[in-house]
Amino acid sequence: GAPNVSTAAAVREQHGHDESMHPCAPPDAVVWPRSVGQVQELAALCYRRRVPMVPFGTGTGLEGGVNAVQGGVCFDLSRMDTIAELSLEDFSVTVEPGVTRKALNSHLCGTGLWFPVGTVGMG
Repeated sequence: GAPNVSTAAAVREQHGHDESMHPCAPPDAVVWPRSVGQVQELAALCYRRRVPMVPFGTGTGLEGGVNAVQGGVCFDLSRMDTIAELSLEDFSVTVEPGVTRKALNSHLCGTGLWFPVGTVGMG
């Protein structure tokens, strides 16, 4: 329920396009899961009901991948923003999908490591 679900037109339109030239195709609803378990439950529900699922990060894509051309439910993953583990020894970090490049670099400040601009997968 609210504030983790919205069917408001403005919210749906915000989540129905990215930085591409494709026209807006809003989902039927937007949800903000906060855990892997919630994503699993939502995905299972959508699967059972045959409802399309559209993942949404920051909306900075250039391919139109967030456009809900068949409607469905948009999973806005921005609230899943935990940096779970950092290993300086092997230069690896485990993050949730809502972690942005800027947040990660802020976390890495002082370690001698950084996540460079232009790497796929981080907003």
